[in-house]
Formats: sequence, structure tokens, C-alpha cells
Amino acid sequence: MQNQEDETMTRRSFGLGAAGAVAAGVSVTMATSPTQAAETVDGKKGRLKQSVCKWCYGKLSLEDMCKEAVKLGLVGIDLLRPEDFPMLKKYGLVCTMVSSSPLSDGLCDEKYHESSLKAMNEAIEATSAAGFRNVICFSGNARGIDRKTGMKNCVAALKKIVGVAEKKNVILNMELLNSRVDHADYMCDNSAWGIELCKEVGSNNFKLLYDIYHMQIMEGDIIRSIQKNHQYFGHYHTGGNPGRHELNDQQELYYPPIAKAIADTGFDGYFAHEFIPAGDPITGLTDAVKLCMV
Repeated sequence: MQNQEDETMTRRSFGLGAAGAVAAGVSVTMATSPTQAAETVDGKKGRLKQSVCKWCYGKLSLEDMCKEAVKLGLVGIDLLRPEDFPMLKKYGLVCTMVSSSPLSDGLCDEKYHESSLKAMNEAIEATSAAGFRNVICFSGNARGIDRKTGMKNCVAALKKIVGVAEKKNVILNMELLNSRVDHADYMCDNSAWGIELCKEVGSNNFKLLYDIYHMQIMEGDIIRSIQKNHQYFGHYHTGGNPGRHELNDQQELYYPPIAKAIADTGFDGYFAHEFIPAGDPITGLTDAVKLCMV
């Protein structure tokens, strides 16, 4: 399992990738519609558009990951950069969540507004040019900032950028992360705070990335939270708890009813697997996809 620093660098680092892709005139046409019918495994169809996070499979090249995703009927791969888009296009896949600014240095702290907004803007431009849908963003760590001030700072920053997302038909998704185990001091660590932020921003182009693993640690009551607040959730991540490993009988979450609850809300976004395989990675991913085929 990666430590927090390694995960942050692997999952979230975007840097100048978006700007470079745009400046180089990279044109990526989405080969798979984001509203297409759900994937199939063993001839079965599901209502959720499943994807996978590449960072969890460090030993696989992106091309090998694309090949496995196609075999499993996944619609795309999460948390990639614009320079990865041509490879996705080659295999008819979507970047289901595009990386942007760093995880810990986020919008709750004004000193990171300029750098975060620059990275987010670049990601929005590249995502829109590719015809993709989602860009990730983060509250960042509090560093002594109280939650009320952090909320005010996040709202101010997001209102500067959400209009760009609206014009480009891109959805910004702030990830909900646990601050107890993996991301100490992260501000947006519970759904109530994140939902209030969504209400303050007041745009359908700003939502939350509801990470089931992280929210199980922070608050539990996963299915009820999804049923009650699904309109604020633009994207989902999976992971077994404890350990953030496979979605199997060695952890406390049972994913079929969770997946069904999400599908029953009419969710039309992406449902991405973000667990770190403890066993054979492709076997674990295959089992997860089947388990969530509702």
C-alpha cells in the first residue's frame, strides 16, 4: 500500500501536463460516449458505468491497463493526464476523472488559490477539448484554518473557476477523503461539509467525489447517505475497508447493495474502482466489476 505522500504524487500530480497538451495542439476525440449503455461482463449488463484508477496498478503500463479495461468492458480509466488521452482514444476509452491540482495544497488555504486555479483551469480546458466530463479538485489540508474560514476560502476560489467549467461543459468534483487514517488534516473529510460547500457554490458543474472507502471510515451509513444526498455526488470511488484492498469477504463493506443504491438513484456518471490489490490485480478487478454489476 502506498503511503500518503506516494499516493498523492501518483494519483493527483498534474503539473503542466494539461497546458502542454493544449499548447501542443493535441486533439483527442472521445471514442466512447459518457452516456453509453453500461458495460458487460460474461454477457451480463449493468446500470453503472464502471472504470478503474490506474495508480492502483503501478506494475501495469497504461496500454496494458487499457487492454484489461476493454476486456472487462470498463468505460474508462480514472485520474490520468492529457498526455495519456491518445492512448485511451486508441482503445475507445474515456478518462473518467482528469487530474488537476495537488491533494494537500488546496482551496481552503488562500495561499494555494493561484496555483490550484491555474492547474484546474488547464485541466478543464484539456478535458473539454477531449470531450470528457470530470476534473478533480481538493480542499487541501487545513493547516490551522478553521472550517468556517476554509469553507469561505473554497467558495471564493470555486466561484472564480466554476463559470469556466460551465462554459466548457465540465464538472469539477471535490473528493471527500478521510482524515483519520490516510489524509490527516484534510478539510473536506465529511459529506455534510462537502454538501454545504456545493450549496454555497450553487452550480451543477461542481459536485463531490464520494469515495466509499474514505466515507466508511469517517461516517459510515453509506447507502442512506447516497439515497439522501446523491444529487451532490458526481463520481464514486470504491475500496475495501479496512486496508483499502479488494471488495471481498475480508472487509466490512458489502458492495452489491451499495452499487444498487447508486444505480437506483439514476446516476449517469462513473463508478471507479480505487482499491490496492493484495492478490492478483486482474482477478481482484474482475471480481469487483462482477460484484458491482447491478
